[in-house]
Amino acid sequence: MLQLVSSGLAGMWLNLAGVNVAPMSPAQAVTWQGVSWLSPATPVEPTAATAIDRYIQTLKAQGLNPQHQSIWLQTDGNLLIDRHGTIPVSAASLTKTATSLAAITTWGLDKQFETIVSANGTISQGTLAGDLVVRGGGDPLFVWEDAISLARSLNQLGIDRISGNLIVVDRFHMNYKADPQKAGELLKQALTGINLPPELLKTDFKDVNLVKLPTAPTETTTQTPTKLPQVNIAGQVVVASEPPGITPLIRHQSLPLVDIVRQMNIYSNNEIAQILADGVGGAAQVMKIAATTAKFPPAEIQLINGSGLGVQNRLSPRAVCQIFRTLHQNLQAANLNLADIFPVAGAESIGTLKDRHLPVGTTIKTGTLNQVSALGGVLPTRDRGLVWFVIVNQGSQIAKLRQQQDTLLQSLVTEWGQIAPTPLVVTKHDRYPAYFGDPARNMAIAPKSPS
Repeated sequence: MLQLVSSGLAGMWLNLAGVNVAPMSPAQAVTWQGVSWLSPATPVEPTAATAIDRYIQTLKAQGLNPQHQSIWLQTDGNLLIDRHGTIPVSAASLTKTATSLAAITTWGLDKQFETIVSANGTISQGTLAGDLVVRGGGDPLFVWEDAISLARSLNQLGIDRISGNLIVVDRFHMNYKADPQKAGELLKQALTGINLPPELLKTDFKDVNLVKLPTAPTETTTQTPTKLPQVNIAGQVVVASEPPGITPLIRHQSLPLVDIVRQMNIYSNNEIAQILADGVGGAAQVMKIAATTAKFPPAEIQLINGSGLGVQNRLSPRAVCQIFRTLHQNLQAANLNLADIFPVAGAESIGTLKDRHLPVGTTIKTGTLNQVSALGGVLPTRDRGLVWFVIVNQGSQIAKLRQQQDTLLQSLVTEWGQIAPTPLVVTKHDRYPAYFGDPARNMAIAPKSPS
């Protein structure tokens, strides 16, 4: 019978869970170019084998080919189940695990992308007589609230009107639009306050010092509308090179990368994923970084983008497990863990966790295409410690496949035991809550203009 390693993270987890484990020898490993792998699975993990067989028979009964269903289960030391687990398959948004690892490896968790706002002209009596120049730095999560906060910072510098154009330079993205012209139009809309989404008028912008407008009470009035800061722009949005001789006004910093990656994974946002992948050098670089850092054969990852859109994106379940484990290890070095960048069942019910019924404490990433339903992550258990898993189903009945995935994990945790509360090694940390539109992320780099 495969033995659970009693050292390292697995042993630490079991000790934390209050489970006494006698010393055990680690599973015999094989190597791939010096990389240690787990020994082949044997039919001596009866609980997992029985649950998986029952699961596969259920899929077969609904007309799905058992040969097209891939599953990999392991602890930190032992392989529990390998069902086509080393073959790269269309894994949809599980691709974002590789993008997450590539971004964090390239930039670090604290990376903040900078957007520089400059004046190409003189400022007097509230008017910038010239152009406002916005140079993007690849921020994938610059949204309405950040643009409104930027308008407020310009107002504080004495700028209420731009007589010229809004010039967009380099990699400026807004509201997940990577096209600089579209992003620039959205920024102009936010700065001028014209035709903004109604929900923004009800947003609490915290320290932005916005003015609440009085309204007559109605049956539908739930909150007093907000008067947003405004910067009127007379000209057009122009995508161009940065003009010479401009005067920097404001340095806007993005949310830290750890928060950006978490937002991407909670909502499985394809645009954020692609912007991050492009930032590190494209799909080829994501593949190289993921395989090298997580130490799995490069043949087990084949990507055409960073989001997972398209069946051409293929990863093996084993490779995804290695990526999860590597992310977890790297995050722990920063006193964080996997739950800080992926959604956790029982802790939140938003994004991709909505309508799922997973065991409490399961940290997951989902993946969905028309013919693919995938689920991967880590399941905390009493008897097996942390169980890393990836399930990739090929079939069109997505809602039913998700339900069956949830049922499979529930059956495994029923057999292996649930631990409450969720162990600290897979519990999201409480940090200073970053939020959109935080004025502290706008730093003035020019003196206020004379009134």
